[in-house]
Amino acid sequence: MSNFLTNDTKAIILLCGVLGKDRTIKPLTQAEYNALVRWLISEKMRPEDLLRHEKLDLAATGSGIERERLKSLLGRGVQLGFVVEEWQRNGIWIISRSDSDYPTRYKKHLKDKAPPLLFGVGDRSLLKGGGVAIVGSRNVDSDGEAFTRKTAEACAYNKMPVISGGARGVDQIAMTAALDSGGITIGVLAENLLKKSLERNARKAISNDQLLLISPYHPNARFTVGTAMGRNKLIYAMADYGLVVSAEHKKGGTWAGATEELKRENALPIFIRSGKNIPTGNKELLGLGAIEWQEVISRDDLSQQLSDSAKSVKSNKQENLSLFDLQEQNISQANKSKTDNKQEAVSTETIIDDSHMITLGSTIYEAVLPIIINQLGSPTAVDELTKILDVSKTQLNSWIKKAVNEGRIKKLLRPVRYEKNNAR
Repeated sequence: MSNFLTNDTKAIILLCGVLGKDRTIKPLTQAEYNALVRWLISEKMRPEDLLRHEKLDLAATGSGIERERLKSLLGRGVQLGFVVEEWQRNGIWIISRSDSDYPTRYKKHLKDKAPPLLFGVGDRSLLKGGGVAIVGSRNVDSDGEAFTRKTAEACAYNKMPVISGGARGVDQIAMTAALDSGGITIGVLAENLLKKSLERNARKAISNDQLLLISPYHPNARFTVGTAMGRNKLIYAMADYGLVVSAEHKKGGTWAGATEELKRENALPIFIRSGKNIPTGNKELLGLGAIEWQEVISRDDLSQQLSDSAKSVKSNKQENLSLFDLQEQNISQANKSKTDNKQEAVSTETIIDDSHMITLGSTIYEAVLPIIINQLGSPTAVDELTKILDVSKTQLNSWIKKAVNEGRIKKLLRPVRYEKNNAR
């Protein structure tokens, strides 16, 4: 693939890139760039159209970005020429969201959170991604190290790329093991792309088309917590599956990245290393929807085993939905139905949440009641039920009160508990 920059990419670098040491002009943030893109789309224009300054008045009005700022950013053509020459001299290429070889996975999985620019070193055909994103603590224990090596070697054997962040600990162990086994590795870096690409082992793997290094940040960017957190989603989005080797509970980038992905509407299947001596964070992630990595996995059909495990969990997900998830799902469906047929009368009940009122169709109560009753095989207090079902106490009390009045649930006193009415 050519290192030639399209006009769209030139415009995006000028708008969003850090060029040289001049910090007097602040490049667009991703949110600002997205606002500008929405205006461009509405006007059936492309980023390259902004290189013609007669469009800037309209662009400023449409995006809410000051005209003079846009003009100053787009006027950095000379600086752009110098830095691009330096980058390309060191083997660094640049692509933008407007380019045909920009990772499709990022556009589909991250949508407008996909970075406007990607800097990279290595074979761009590897941007098709796939495989397993292996992540974990910088201070992993010996069991975690051995597990990481074994898993990365299995990925290489199965021709599944290993995607990671290049940081000390699990990231580097996974990437090195995959490369040493003849596999493909994609490093999504938060810092120093240029420096890391010039390391001897990296140069060898890059020349063998085994290693691709990419970053949404300037090739000389230094490490910050913000850049590390920002690239987490890019690691997962490049893969078919995620695997967390070790995570601290509610601390660090591994925990933040895994929980961010698990909450995503179109989340990847996230696997977790299990066993006797795993960190508390691993156990907690299992409770948030991650999948336990099987202790015995045949390396001959790793891809199929992961696919089967992910499908099995997905098929069981509906019956294990929290009431909050089910409520959101039904609200969405109810709103769609209301839009499709505004004349249809729907009986509703009003439920007071902790902070606001939500009007729900009566069918939601019928949908969630079996899940509540299923948890009431033995007398259970509301507080305990609230934690199990992940729903607000006020909302749960409303449903339980209705079910008690209908005789579907029995209320026990001293202390107050509830159980299903087996006589029904």
